[in-house]
Amino acid sequence: MLDIASKIMKYKKSIVVVFMLLTVVSAIAQFFVSVNYNMSEYMPENTPSTKAVEVMEEEFAIPLSNAQVMIRNVSVQEALVYKEMLEELDGVTDVVWLDQVLDLKTPLEMAEKELVESYYKDNNALFSLTVREGDEVAITGAIYELIGEENALTGEAADTAVAQSMAANEAIYAALLLVPLIIIILVISTTSWVEPLFFLTAIGVSVLINLGTNIFIGEISFVTQSVSPILQLAVSLDYAVFLLHSFAHYRDKTASPEEAMQLAIKKSFPAIAASAATTFFGFLALTFMQFEIGADLGVNLVKGIVLSFISVMVFLPALTVLFYKWIDKTQHKPFVPNTFPIGKGVMKVRIISILVVLVLLVPIFLAQQETEFIYGSGEHPEATRLGTDIIAMDEVFGKTNPIVLLVPKGDVAREVRMEQDLEEVQHVTNVISYNQAVSPAIPPEYLDPSITEQFHSENYSQIILYTETDNEGDVAFQVVETVREIAASYYGEEALALGESVALYDMKTTITRDNVVVNILTIVAIGMVLVFTFKSISLPVILLLTIQAAVWINLSMPYFTDTPLVFVGYLVVSTVQLAATVDYAILLSEDYLENRKEMPAKQAIMKTLNEKTFSISISAAILSCVGFILWITSSNPIVASIGLLLGRGALLAFIMVLFFLPAVLFVFDKVIGKTTVKANFFRED
Repeated sequence: MLDIASKIMKYKKSIVVVFMLLTVVSAIAQFFVSVNYNMSEYMPENTPSTKAVEVMEEEFAIPLSNAQVMIRNVSVQEALVYKEMLEELDGVTDVVWLDQVLDLKTPLEMAEKELVESYYKDNNALFSLTVREGDEVAITGAIYELIGEENALTGEAADTAVAQSMAANEAIYAALLLVPLIIIILVISTTSWVEPLFFLTAIGVSVLINLGTNIFIGEISFVTQSVSPILQLAVSLDYAVFLLHSFAHYRDKTASPEEAMQLAIKKSFPAIAASAATTFFGFLALTFMQFEIGADLGVNLVKGIVLSFISVMVFLPALTVLFYKWIDKTQHKPFVPNTFPIGKGVMKVRIISILVVLVLLVPIFLAQQETEFIYGSGEHPEATRLGTDIIAMDEVFGKTNPIVLLVPKGDVAREVRMEQDLEEVQHVTNVISYNQAVSPAIPPEYLDPSITEQFHSENYSQIILYTETDNEGDVAFQVVETVREIAASYYGEEALALGESVALYDMKTTITRDNVVVNILTIVAIGMVLVFTFKSISLPVILLLTIQAAVWINLSMPYFTDTPLVFVGYLVVSTVQLAATVDYAILLSEDYLENRKEMPAKQAIMKTLNEKTFSISISAAILSCVGFILWITSSNPIVASIGLLLGRGALLAFIMVLFFLPAVLFVFDKVIGKTTVKANFFRED
């Protein structure tokens, strides 16, 4: 390491210039990385709903509608005029209304009431339409301009437009809150006014390079865009703190800043490498998710950790030695002491700490398994335009959640029997097909293609079911299961189903499997890193139990508060919290092992707590602030959920490391001494 460190010092100016150039190029490149807001596109290709979408796109020129518009207080003729105006908007296609399922020359009173009221009720018209993917913000803006404030727009396209328009503003808002807060925390923890800027510069450079290198991936998810940069900053800022604290230590013992930095690189490398390795392997576990939004986030976080590590070990030393005089000129007295005399108090309550965790362990483990989950994007606040529109539309037309069935074309009698069975399914309000809208007795070839193309392709018949359920939940998923069972009883595996409820149902089954796989991989990977770091069998178990207990407490809270939890947030945080906060336990345990060589267990633990609580509290405060600011600033329920869990999780991990871990280290001190290679524990005899 000293050879590498000396070369870094030798080429420090070149290193700084290269990193600055990479940062500028990456900052520009990130604007050319596209962001995907459609969660269904991250489903595995072998899921039934994904296959159904592919068949739909191949067979039918008309894509599945992704928006609904409600126009209030209009006659039938006025509704037809609105339909024409919607069709004329650039990016809007396939506007479906009552005139496509009924002959409007016939009085509406003579038609089936339920069918009519699916499109026209109490002088309110409901249109289904397709908004072109990729331009949702502009197109929905044009729709809003056309329909005005008094009418409503809902659907996946509106969801995407809201997410797109808010993402950039919220990222800036989060940064404006977060950066000053982190600077304040770092100023309190250092003795120089500009030293925090060195920390942030080193990690900021790696964050920008990470964002820019996404151009080689081509596309990232909105979850990655919102969470990855801030999370990378929070979990890797410690690396910079470790290095510069070590540099300050050696400045007092060496003649030159270059020599001090070389020694600092050598001394801090094992601690930084261990910290980075646990986080690296924890995030790597996300890449094994079948639900690829986790893999997308995992790849970016793994890449980010590697870049942060390189930046801290190469760029930060070069930058610091070039401008170390700035640190010297801006020294200030410590705002708070680096040691806190809390070790004695923690040891007094050690039995209580262990008993509390043992009593809670089984209930919290069971509770976090029973949490009610949301698999989609969650509800939009009522204060927003979209939230108001959803409520307004539901009040008039009720829930209108469509499920589309594609079945092999040709056997009309079988189609009619299946449709009759589908009409009997609870919560199905309407079934629209060629047989229902036209007649099974009229051959399709005798009609104009504009009438038949929405129901028939070359190989498939399309049947649309309207249900009165939410997009997800027990009732909605039960309807999906029943519809699939009925379709399979007539057509076997040839019957295909699609729609938002169907996609969310498949998402539920997919990511429930992912949960088990990712958690096991995370624990095994981090456990192996801990075994290698400590050369111990017992310590990794103790550390993993400490942090995993904090994870379970965090994830059990939604159950006890009867609050549904966005599953993507749960899945990400169950991995990220363990990977990001195990560093607190590592830092405390490393110091305990060193102190234990010179003194008895109780004194070693108290000394460690007195000296390391401040450092751990700074790390926990930064990660917790990151989480809570994400929660406060994001209108996207998924991102907000990740933020809340992350912020709360960091605090819980800090409390567990501060109270539970020292108690367990004391109780199992002899076991640790015997199961750790070259422990060399102090013996009074």
